[in-house]
This record gives sequence, C-alpha cells and structure tokens, in this order.
Amino acid sequence: MQTYDRSLVELLKSVDEGKAQLPDFQRSWVWDDDRIKALIASVVHNYPVGAVMFLTYGNESIRFKYRTIEGSVSEGKGVVPTELILDGQQRLTSLYSALYSQNPVKTFTKTNKTVYRYYYIDIEKSLDPNADDEEIIISVPESRQKTSDFGRKIDIDLSTQEMEFKNKVCPLNCILDMGKFLSWQNSYHTYYSGNAAASELLRQFVQKIVVKMLGYKMPVILLEKETPKEAVCRVFENVNTGGVPLTVFELVVASYSADDFELRKDWEERREKFLGGDVLSVVTAVDFLTALTLFSTYKRKLIDDKVAVSCKKKDVLNLSLSEYQKYKDVLTKGFVEAEMILQEERVFTSGDLPYTTQLIPLAAICAVLTDDNQIKATNVKNKIKQWYWSGVFGELYGSANETRYANDIVQVIDWLKNDSNLPKTIQESYFNPTRLLTLQSRQSAAYKGVMALILKNHSQDFISGSEMDFAAYKSENIDIHHVFPKAYCESKKLPRAKWNSVVNKTPISYSTNREIGGVAPSKYLERIEKKGKVSSSTLDTYLETHWISPNLVRTDDFDSFIVDRAKMLLDAIQKVTGRTITGRDSEEVVAAFGDRLV
Repeated sequence: MQTYDRSLVELLKSVDEGKAQLPDFQRSWVWDDDRIKALIASVVHNYPVGAVMFLTYGNESIRFKYRTIEGSVSEGKGVVPTELILDGQQRLTSLYSALYSQNPVKTFTKTNKTVYRYYYIDIEKSLDPNADDEEIIISVPESRQKTSDFGRKIDIDLSTQEMEFKNKVCPLNCILDMGKFLSWQNSYHTYYSGNAAASELLRQFVQKIVVKMLGYKMPVILLEKETPKEAVCRVFENVNTGGVPLTVFELVVASYSADDFELRKDWEERREKFLGGDVLSVVTAVDFLTALTLFSTYKRKLIDDKVAVSCKKKDVLNLSLSEYQKYKDVLTKGFVEAEMILQEERVFTSGDLPYTTQLIPLAAICAVLTDDNQIKATNVKNKIKQWYWSGVFGELYGSANETRYANDIVQVIDWLKNDSNLPKTIQESYFNPTRLLTLQSRQSAAYKGVMALILKNHSQDFISGSEMDFAAYKSENIDIHHVFPKAYCESKKLPRAKWNSVVNKTPISYSTNREIGGVAPSKYLERIEKKGKVSSSTLDTYLETHWISPNLVRTDDFDSFIVDRAKMLLDAIQKVTGRTITGRDSEEVVAAFGDRLV
C-alpha cells in the first residue's frame, strides 16, 4: 500500500483518459444535486473531501471486468485501465462530471426526480467571505436556463457565453482545463473591453479561486497489484459504507466477467428455475458459491489428499470459472435433494427451516451423493437425517461456520462408508432437558425442530383428523398454538416459563384454533367433539399424534401434562439424533419441571 497526494486535475484527467476506471462490482449510483454542489463548494474553499483508494490493475490473479466512468472521452474505446477505483467512486464521478466533462451531469432532485445539470460559480459571490455556498455554486438545467412560474419566467439565462459574462458566472467545467479556461478568460476580457472593474474582478477570481482549484490535491491510497482478492473484499467492505454493499458474489461476478461469463444472469436463471421452492427460496448467491466451493475442494481432495477442503471467503474468491461451470448443475441437484429430505422431515417452508446455514453443507453432501448415485438409498438418507437433527438440536449452526462445513462433508461421507467414523457434529450434539422450557420463541432453531418432529409424527388436526402433511400445511394455514391457551394460563396464574414454552405448543389449523379460544382444554375438547362430530375416542387418537396425553388435558392437569409431554419430546429428540439425553432425572430438571423426565 502506498499513500500520497495527487492533484485533482491529474485525477480527473486520469478518469477522462480511462487510466482510472471502475471494477464491475462497483454499482452505478449518483448523488443528488445539493450534495454535488456541496462537494464542489468544498473544493472551491480548499476543504478536504476525503481520500480515494485505487487498486493497481494488471495482476493476473485479480482479473475484474472494468468500465469507464460515464461521459469520459475514453468511454467505449476499449482502453485498459492502470488503476481501478475502490473507494471514492461517487466523489470522483461527481467531480469529473461537474468540473471536467463537457456533458450535462446526471443527478436527481430532493423528490428523487432524475435531472441533468450544468454547474457554474458566481465570480463576485465566490470572493465574498460572507456569501453562502448556495449563492456561490449555481446549478442550471440542461437548457442552461433556470425558470419559474411553470417555465414562463426566466430567472437566469446562461445559454450563451455572452450571458455568462453578463451574469459574471464561470462554467465550472472549464476551470481545470487551462486551454479551455484561457479561451474563456480571453473572451471575457473582450466582452468587458475597457471595463477596469470587471477585469480586476476576474484577476482576483483567478488568483483566489482558480489557482487554488488547480492546485487542489486529494489523498490517494494505492493498493499494489499483488493485493489478494480477499484483501480487496475486506478493504472495500471497510471503506465503502455509503455505497452498495460488496459481497463475495459481486467480486466473483466481476472476476468471471473478465472471461465473458455472466455469473449474475446464470445465478438468477438457476434460482428462478430450480431454487424457488418453499424451502430453497432462502438460498442466496453467496450461499450457492460457498456450497459449490465446498463441493469442488472436496472433489479436489479425492484426487490430491494434500488439498484442504474449505469454503472460507478466500476460497470462494479463488473459485475458478472452470470449476463453477463443471459443478454448478450437480450442486443445484444437491440443493433440490436437500429440499426433498427436509420436506420428508416436515420442514415445509424457509420460515420453518431451523438453520439456513446448515443448508450449505447439506446441499454439498447431497451433491456428492447425487454425483455417486447414492442419494436415494434408505440407509444413506437416514444417516444424513441423523447428522442434520444432531446439528439442529445441538444448536451448532447459529452462525456461518466454514470450518464445520468442511468437517461435515468429509466426515459424513466417511461415516457413510464406515459406521465407526461418527462425525463431530453428531459427537458434539448435546441437548439439555431444561432447554425445552427456554424455547419460547419460534425463531429458535431447536423450537422449529420440535415443531417439525411433531409434524413428522403424522400429527392430525383436532377437528378434521387430516394428517398435517405438505398439502394440508399449505391449504389449512397450519400454525403453532398453545395446548393450554394463553388466556386460561394467565387466569390461573400458571408459570409463564412453562405455558409459553415449546412443551405447551403444537401445530394446528387456523379453523381449529378458533374453536379452542381461551378456555380450559376440557372445555374446548367438548366443543370440538360437537363441532367436528367426532367421538371422544377418535379425538383422543388425534391428540396422541401430537404427543398429548388425552387424560391429562381432559382433566386440565397442567403440571402433569408439562412433565409428560416433555418426556415424549425428549424421547423424540433422542430418536432422531441417535444421542442419549443425559440428566433427565437431575436436580436441575426436577426443580424446573417438578418431576424427573424419565
């Protein structure tokens, strides 16, 4: 990294000639008219406007597609840049457009209306220390006439050079080009021939304003061309707080664009065609690239054991276009297979998904097994499900954890070949029985996991008796509700920690919930029997599919219900994870639930 000052004239000339261009990941966006005028005023007053950052272009490891700043003379001429603008895009674009380009500046008003403006400086006001910036810097429409009364009245007319002289204003886009400014200056003197006061005014303007603008410098940070991609990404994220956030995907898009591959288009078409399902709609472009990197490094390791399986940011940034093209389709199939497995486990929508992060290793594992034609084998799917539920109830994917992803794909595949090679995710999975009472929010992964297990138990609606499969889930507006209703529990002053926990909740249809209301279970069960014309014994079988003891809810025995259902939920968690839940008869459990859970 180098730091030094560079004159504004040199910077804008570099932009004009195409030596400084934008990397493709820099999105186009513009400042509003007032902000551009304020920026120009800072230059006029010789105030600092912040540093700009460039990346030296020319390293083969960083081959970004680039583009010129709109309006430069090099636009469309195929000029190869020497530098890419990482930070300062909008300042340089605004200054170039207003102070150097001869084209009108594209900007927008306070009401977000796109307009085109030319910028001028009032010569007399610029020399008045008491003048406001709004008086010094003038912006006019493309016609160079500012009007009012719906265009009927011309307030200022700068449509000819003579009118500029008459109003004593100088076009800002000629000052930093000595040839253009000297020509304008000579014409000014010709216009005011014999007018000593006008000549003196211009002399002071040149001395106090023009000379300072010509000498204006901006701090420049120059990253050397050997800077790795991950460093470029980190630097951009740190400095570009006001613009469009940069993701790994944007950098890879720019990198692949250099080889004429439109990654963004490929992703959008792939997402629309294959990844728009109820669960997969949550998958982002970064998720897809991360999973593909995980899959590709695993494939490389099969050939060369020295290769590390990894999908950290630097690995994603170094994912070659050839690898992307080679594996994109099989990974897409992996995501589709992952969605089918999740739906078998009664995870029907992205909102029900315990961890979106766990989709990354799950899809990559499914891609490996799809590529090897193993994914449909029952014993294979059962092991994948055990690994999946171990991650959910061990609550191991609360954040992106690329190291765990890498362990998962290697260890799960090894485990499928050898039963003794138990993956770390399964080994590390631990569920504390008292955790059931702290699962109060439906945003919790384990909470969502419990609800999925109830649906997986072929739970039936209390009134219709319909099994809450995917079709019913979508058509019947299945949602989560209290077994002992909230209003009833509050009226009986029952402990919130118990009645609002996942132990007292179950998925039921909207229409059934309306029948429940806020009364005791014994009351609403009688109402349901009449409404649904269902016998008590049949309704009892419906309740049992939810791991609800009919005797306990029919007698409104809340405390015994909580203990009994907690036992059954723990049994279900043990079954899907294959891990024994310890401490079910501990003092902590007895204190929390009022009894042992064995």
